[in-house]
Amino acid sequence: MAAGRRCEAGSGDAGGGMARVSLALQGGGAHGAFTWGVLDRLLEEDSLEIAAVSGTSAGALNGAALKAGLVAGGREAARKRLRKLWEDVADVGDLRMIPWLQPFAPVMQYWQDMAEALLPVSPQGIAAQFYSPYAWGGAWSNPLEPIVRDLDFTHICAETEPRLFIGATNLRTGKARVFAGQDISPEALMASACIPTVFQAVEIDGEAYWDGGFAGNPSLWPLYDRHLPDDLLIVQVNPMRRDAVPDTPLEIQNRMNEISFNASLMSELRAVGFVKRLIAQGHIAKGQMKDLRVHIIADDPLMNDLSATTKLQPSEHIVTRLFEAGRSAAEAFLATCDGDLEKAVPVDLAKVYS
Repeated sequence: MAAGRRCEAGSGDAGGGMARVSLALQGGGAHGAFTWGVLDRLLEEDSLEIAAVSGTSAGALNGAALKAGLVAGGREAARKRLRKLWEDVADVGDLRMIPWLQPFAPVMQYWQDMAEALLPVSPQGIAAQFYSPYAWGGAWSNPLEPIVRDLDFTHICAETEPRLFIGATNLRTGKARVFAGQDISPEALMASACIPTVFQAVEIDGEAYWDGGFAGNPSLWPLYDRHLPDDLLIVQVNPMRRDAVPDTPLEIQNRMNEISFNASLMSELRAVGFVKRLIAQGHIAKGQMKDLRVHIIADDPLMNDLSATTKLQPSEHIVTRLFEAGRSAAEAFLATCDGDLEKAVPVDLAKVYS
């Protein structure tokens, strides 16, 4: 599938040359830099207004940085804020590394690469079966915390568009929780990005949370509000299809995560498609339920080409490559629409979720 070619036509909310759209931003570790590239290109379109964002994990970080920048100083401020976010993430080097071990990261990466090249099994895959972030006890600290706390939460929580929704998973109940408005905090963002094999669970109001991707990647239902646009743009990071059968422990685990993290999205898209059919067949009166027009920007070939380790190792090279790919995918999407959502090529939702 070509990058950025999936979209569904129509934008009934456009007026006076301004098209309003809601964004749904997937999580995917360091691969979220692809979404940064998409947002960077979309922010160049003065005719496109972002009314709401629902994000999970890396998508939540992107959404928070986007809103912080837009509220603080508009489109250019948002682009700068997103760039700062990903420069900081790239500086971490390895999300599994607690901050005080970062100086040793290059040496450890060298031996890891050598082991993966010489051994018939993945050292990371074996280690994942025995290692727990709780093994460090009180010495453990979240490498994302300084990055998250650098964001201005007075802007993120501002009661102005774009509305922001952050998804996390309650690990005890398995249910999704969506944080919005004043409930969005540094802890909420860290909870949304809490990969349980890498980070310790995040406690909020006596409840423990893991990555939002388990329950919604991202959750679409907050964007069904009748006051929000009918156009919904999903930036997809986890590929729907992989042609190669994974055969190493790490690749198998990665594909299992991709499938489970895409399952909730496909379930919601199936519900969207069902409602659209009922409206088209006249079983539901127009205006009674939201008739969403879904667009998707993705680059499955790139995501198939990248290894599973790059999700947790946001090197400057990988982040830059993903950023440029995101910009290109957004450019391709806008070209198919001629910059106008009303001219977008329709997506067949059934082919996405079936």
